[in-house]
Amino acid sequence: MKIKFILAALLLFALPGLAAADVTKSITITGNQRVDVESVKSYLTFHEGAEVDDAEINQSVKALFATNLFSDVKIANNAGNVTVIVVENPIISRVAFEGNKTLNDEKLEGEVSLKSRSIYTKAAVQTDVQRIVDLYRKNGRYNATVEPKVILKDQNRVDLIFEIKENEATVIKEIEFIGNRSFTDKALRGVVQSAETRWYNFFSDDDKFDSDRLEYDKELLRRFYTKNGFADFKVNSGVAELTPDRDGFILSFTVDEGARYKFGKIQVVTQLADLKPEQLKDSEDTITTKEGKMYDSSRVEKTVDNLTEKAGQKGFAFVEIDPQMSRDKEKHIIDITYVIKEGPKVYVDKINIHGNTRTLDSVIRREFRIAEGDPFNTDAIKRSKQRIENLGYFKKVDVQQQKADEPDKVDLDVGVEEKSTGSLNFGAGYSTLDGILGEASLSEKNFLGRGQQVSLSLSASQRRQDADFSFTEPYFMDKDLAAGFDLFSTSTEDEYQSSYKSRSTGVNLRTGYDINEHLRHNINYKISLDNVSDVSADASAYIRDQEGKTTTSLIGHNLVYDQRDNKNDPARGYIIKGEQDFAGLGGDVRFVKHEVNAGYYLSLDDNKDYRMMFMGNAGNITGIGKDVPINQRYFIGGENLRGFERGGIGPRDTSTGDSLGGDDYYTVTTEFGFPLGLPEELGFRGALFIDAGSLWNTDASGPNIYDDPSLRVSAGAGVSWASPFGPIRIDFGIPIVKNTNDKTEIFQLNFGTRF
Repeated sequence: MKIKFILAALLLFALPGLAAADVTKSITITGNQRVDVESVKSYLTFHEGAEVDDAEINQSVKALFATNLFSDVKIANNAGNVTVIVVENPIISRVAFEGNKTLNDEKLEGEVSLKSRSIYTKAAVQTDVQRIVDLYRKNGRYNATVEPKVILKDQNRVDLIFEIKENEATVIKEIEFIGNRSFTDKALRGVVQSAETRWYNFFSDDDKFDSDRLEYDKELLRRFYTKNGFADFKVNSGVAELTPDRDGFILSFTVDEGARYKFGKIQVVTQLADLKPEQLKDSEDTITTKEGKMYDSSRVEKTVDNLTEKAGQKGFAFVEIDPQMSRDKEKHIIDITYVIKEGPKVYVDKINIHGNTRTLDSVIRREFRIAEGDPFNTDAIKRSKQRIENLGYFKKVDVQQQKADEPDKVDLDVGVEEKSTGSLNFGAGYSTLDGILGEASLSEKNFLGRGQQVSLSLSASQRRQDADFSFTEPYFMDKDLAAGFDLFSTSTEDEYQSSYKSRSTGVNLRTGYDINEHLRHNINYKISLDNVSDVSADASAYIRDQEGKTTTSLIGHNLVYDQRDNKNDPARGYIIKGEQDFAGLGGDVRFVKHEVNAGYYLSLDDNKDYRMMFMGNAGNITGIGKDVPINQRYFIGGENLRGFERGGIGPRDTSTGDSLGGDDYYTVTTEFGFPLGLPEELGFRGALFIDAGSLWNTDASGPNIYDDPSLRVSAGAGVSWASPFGPIRIDFGIPIVKNTNDKTEIFQLNFGTRF
């Protein structure tokens, strides 16, 4: 018993830390300036009246440091009288950037976490330094350096300055491929987005190294190979290495092509009793994978989409299509069986929209072709996303499905990133038709965030002057009905072709609505005051008779059926437009006008590089009780019949050479567009074309009137350039079939820009 007592006493003597804790009698805080005493005490793990020992003190020191409020903390315990000594971290008065040119202050401020009135800590500064460096690397500047500087101020405040040396952008010197046998390095460089640095790459940043783009390049290679028959293709590695002098990168892609396959047997099997395979294959375009054709993964995906859409049209909203593939590695054939199963019944619960700080939710929501409570439909969601993108209000539109509270429902999460929709543009250019031209316009496509469109434009050229104010409400009275008006004034000098000037001033009221996704009906009413003046003394007598003022009161409508893949740059699909106008509801001009326009677009390759375009236009205008005024007649030539001047064909007074315009016309164009072999980023394309057409039938008659409805044909070539300064196109047209009275124009140049 005595031995145990002695051992316990020795142990207690050897380990004083295990001695009984003191009871906290008082807590004194010193060194604090901004942080009040009670706040400091709240972070301590003990309080007055509680026991305190070394472990509690250590925990309290850690807790105070964790607040980032203090640069130093000390705690002393004198028999229960505890003193806490703190040194506060400074407050940042301002954050500034110096030396940045490529990235502006606003971009950098959005990246760093430290702001004015933030608490300064060395750890936070180093984190922000790394964020800035990473941002520069994403912008191709791997040699950029950032040095933080601290300027001490009174009242424990500091200014934080990030001194930046951007240095030159780190470019891609070389892109090489290892393991490729079927395609050359040059061909594969055209597949990846990254590009080797060249003198002309100031149009693009693709020659600046970006690690994120490297992963995208791997995916582009995979898509390219699997579209060209290589079903087993792999990218084994994609590596970026700095050159020895650290002024650029060498990108190396190691690929395993595998064998090249063709499609074998293609079957459609359905597990749904009321749905037969024949019901889904009612069109040749439904199954895009054809036996004997080269394997193409994109065609498999397209076929799945087509079958899903067809099943939905037959009333089966919940289907799942599984393309089961069977490879014959000896014959290099892939058989595909599309198995149609009953998918889970899923409904849309909520459509959540975020990211729109200016645009109203209703403007986005009204473009959806699926509503809350509807069956989930991938095709309707895809079309809805396309319609929102077509608004032109957003840089980015992302539609994702999220789990809802119930297992048979999903939420649609719609994220948008807004962009500027207002523009103030000034322009200049030249065309052989109108001469030197200038333009100024002010427009807002999303007025007050309501989707309304307002614009004011002024333009002037040597031949034509226009002023126009326009307003459009795309959903009038919250209906799928567009309504708007135009105030316009147009002056045209036709002295060269017809020896007169014309002016038209008026208002146009219009409305339009969608009959379905592709068919639209538009109606308009226009009233204008028209004046034909300054008729030359030696002009045709038939033109001199037209001199004077008239009032035109016109109602018209048109139907547009649009199946193009892209309204701005169509590569596939077609469009048909039929239009009728009737003038005579008041005023002193009477006529009825019919016009039809059609266009068909065809891509000859999957990349849409080689394209065919077929265009046809025809029209008739007929006077009612009186002749059609010359400023309402058709004039053909120039852009709609290259190789001939504007007004270069059709009825003419042979004694004066004046073009009289015609009441009937047609034009047909066939054009083949192709790349010129130059880097795609330069924006050059070539074209070969054949134009044909005719213009005839004028109200004038007499021995000097030439009116020949015979066909005219021209052929030629053109070059277009999507330059940074605006679109430029040069056409050379050679008349092949013409009349001796026609006026030709072999060279046409059109150039325009906005700045």
